[in-house]
Amino acid sequence: MNTRAWIVFLDESGVSLLPQIRRTYSPRGRTPLLRPRLNWKRASMAGALGYHSTDPDRGARLCFHLKPGGYDTAGLIEVLEQMKVFYRGERVVLVWDGLSAHWSRAMRAWGAEQDWLTLERLPAYAPELNPVEPLWSSLKKRELANLAGDHLADVADATEQGIHRINANPRLPWSFLAHTGLTISPPHPPNLRKDQ
Repeated sequence: MNTRAWIVFLDESGVSLLPQIRRTYSPRGRTPLLRPRLNWKRASMAGALGYHSTDPDRGARLCFHLKPGGYDTAGLIEVLEQMKVFYRGERVVLVWDGLSAHWSRAMRAWGAEQDWLTLERLPAYAPELNPVEPLWSSLKKRELANLAGDHLADVADATEQGIHRINANPRLPWSFLAHTGLTISPPHPPNLRKDQ
């Protein structure tokens, strides 16, 4: 494995028009009501958080993709093609879970043809090792909390606002990695003290 590569964690999640119910505040005697459309339309999101293996000054990088419906192997290859452009031909070690679309015959064949990409698998049943999981949690607790959109575009807009919020704070992606207990060498980014 090339040590001068981006270590990129990728994960998918789903959103729908049904709101993520969260506790909130309101004036006494005025209980907030959510009036969602009873519609099961869903969208899927793919997030890829990258950390450079030898140069934390390059910062963490977030690549995001949203589409109606779900991801299959062809959809994930499309995401990876966009990620190739995002990383402009730099080496990437992609770490993801054991979802069947991640390790299908077509995905493995496509991956074998990519000189910029190495695929690695997370241990089974270990979502706590993927820093994209706390990213999804952050989005669902802030921008998507109690959102009763009329259209999937409303959910997409709120999700995009959350991605901008995360990108605007360079410490957040590092906190997601710290939450997993994993480290990238050097063990801390230069903008954080060693005791944090």
